[in-house]
Amino acid sequence: HRAQSWRGRGHSQDGFSTSKGRRCEFLARPSEVPKVRRAGHVNGTVQLCAYTDCCMGFFKLDGGQPRPDLLGCGMMNVQCPEPSCSASKHMDNYTKCVCSSDLCNANMTWMPQSEESQRSSSLGTIALGTLLLVFWIVVDAVAFTTNKTKRIPRNVCVCVCVCGLPTLCLVPVFQLLGQGSFASVWQACLDGTPVAVKAFPAAHAQKFIHERKVFELPLMEHSSLVQYLGAGRELRGGERVLVLELAEHGSLKNFLSLHTSDWRSSLKLAQFLTQGLAFLHSDLYRNGVHKPPVAHCDLSSSNVLVRSDGSCALCDFGCSTVLRSCSEQPRWHKPQETAQSRAHVGTLRYMSPEILEGYVNLQSGRGLMQGDVYSLGLLLWELWRRCSDLYRGSPVPEHHLPYEAELGPNPSLNDLLLFVSEKRERPLLPKEWERFSQVFSDMKDTLEDCWDHDPEARLTAQCAADRITALSLNCLQ
Repeated sequence: HRAQSWRGRGHSQDGFSTSKGRRCEFLARPSEVPKVRRAGHVNGTVQLCAYTDCCMGFFKLDGGQPRPDLLGCGMMNVQCPEPSCSASKHMDNYTKCVCSSDLCNANMTWMPQSEESQRSSSLGTIALGTLLLVFWIVVDAVAFTTNKTKRIPRNVCVCVCVCGLPTLCLVPVFQLLGQGSFASVWQACLDGTPVAVKAFPAAHAQKFIHERKVFELPLMEHSSLVQYLGAGRELRGGERVLVLELAEHGSLKNFLSLHTSDWRSSLKLAQFLTQGLAFLHSDLYRNGVHKPPVAHCDLSSSNVLVRSDGSCALCDFGCSTVLRSCSEQPRWHKPQETAQSRAHVGTLRYMSPEILEGYVNLQSGRGLMQGDVYSLGLLLWELWRRCSDLYRGSPVPEHHLPYEAELGPNPSLNDLLLFVSEKRERPLLPKEWERFSQVFSDMKDTLEDCWDHDPEARLTAQCAADRITALSLNCLQ
């Protein structure tokens, strides 16, 4: 086979000095530019690498000719011994190169193997190891592999079902968004759209199965819930994944630690938050289809995602419980097994007094939903505390989690039992809020009615949502 090349523009004057790091040709679609820029500073068509000495190129084969799809610096410090950009293997219509000299990815040499050689090559040797990796999606899985410490994506042949769509290309990005007790979350691209991939190790397959069942409940779609795009299973290592919408600002906890919000923006977050919980708790019948009520059971600022438009969405239903309703019990629901396994599962500081004490009836849907509303009150306090318009003339305090000021960053169960249950203390409302008399009165009533010590005295989630809607009609004076 005759070698074929793609040659980009040369750069004699690019404003970068080689002494400051590796320089790579840069090319990205507009939707990908923000995330690709994280690999290093971009000046025109050149990127100065921040993390690695490797340039990468990701090419689509068009009529046997390599056409650049994404060019830039690698996101991770991997080995790239070859000084030039060349490739001889491909997966479907894509190939890649990793190289170790300035602007080396500007010139791609494609030397295709014979089809027989291509088929006999091990797919495991085609790892991208830089910014992008390829997942080929067919029926029921997404592939992940492991290094010594974390599971990371790599381009192996896999099968995945994504909402019944035809074959799609999922291109994960080498970026870990979060690591929890049971799963890790990676940023990826699905058919050109940024998505999040939540990966569960084989040891936590039951967590994956449970959360998938919640997502796949009938009518389980709402703008205040994270959008579910599909699920799958790794063919080799047994890792399961959920494919979800990507929220650009990450968790509410992360957002509040970095940003303040004005009154209107804070109310928008509060509206989406309360409406999402109200929908989750709702018992819906529509066109002969039934969505049972669901208690979240782990509502916290880590489990709320903030989108670029300022809206937010509830996520992480790994601890959620699907509840009984007046309708016939769904066949897949096992209330005895589910409820008894949920004691003290969740985030301690957001747990209601009765759950901390172990007195809540875990068989009672009402009791679990009342616990959610207590957590909702803490979340509303947490986000309003970072509302700049409530501190006019005064500095906005740093973000604090509920009870962090009183009990520190890692309160124990005994600490919370004493402070929240026995002393019946709640987060302090800033003095600065009191100058807005009518708004403060409504806010105070809503918070206190959410986190009331008596579960029966608390608002329902729908009532809390109605309160926030009414509050949005008020202006700060």
